[in-house]
Amino acid sequence: MQEENTNKCEKLPLVGDTAPKFNANTTNGLINFPDDYIGHWVILFSHPMDFTPVCTTEFISFQSMIHEFDELNTEIIGLSVGAIPSHLAWFRSIHDEINFKDWKNINITFPVIADIDLQVAKLYGMIHPNTSDTKTVRAVFIIDPRGIIRTILYYPQTTGRNLKEIKRILIALQTGDAFKVSTPADWEPGLPVVEPAPQTLQDMQKRVNNHSKNLDVQSWYLTFKDLSEQKIYEKLKKKKS
Repeated sequence: MQEENTNKCEKLPLVGDTAPKFNANTTNGLINFPDDYIGHWVILFSHPMDFTPVCTTEFISFQSMIHEFDELNTEIIGLSVGAIPSHLAWFRSIHDEINFKDWKNINITFPVIADIDLQVAKLYGMIHPNTSDTKTVRAVFIIDPRGIIRTILYYPQTTGRNLKEIKRILIALQTGDAFKVSTPADWEPGLPVVEPAPQTLQDMQKRVNNHSKNLDVQSWYLTFKDLSEQKIYEKLKKKKS
């Protein structure tokens, strides 16, 4: 059985908050979250229930990218209101029966929480009453190595998640932290990033007069900087080690 959660959340968690703590049984054993994952990025995602079609495609997709996320020092954790035996039976069905995008015989290796009593789902605001009182929406929480929530995404039950976009967000967050920059609209690794805006009049004048080859000063408050995909991945993989 899932252990009683002693950390009562008075409000829904927001970006910038410390991830609410919980202990839970998973398909890989008991976890103490987020303490067991300090030092790693985490993608915590929920799905409405076991043996649902859209969720099945998402599980296969997450598993197919597990090594890509591992290279980015990122752990995947799923959550469902189903019990452990139900999760395991679903995993067996995925392995034995499902062929999605030519992925077949997939073994789900990341832990999936059994949240029968909805404690974790309620703690993280995954239950939206106007949708369902007992099924979680498709929530995604990206949590950094300090246990801080950095991104929250919600999808309706009918719409599958875009895992490439989730990975893009993860890389953008890690790039911002590693290089102290921001990423513009539609950014992909290898495209120019955005330098922080000057905070003083003196720095503003320096920025406007800067003629560095790798800087594109559009205005004092908007400056693009070249940052290669290779340099990004070298830095991110170095941080993992």
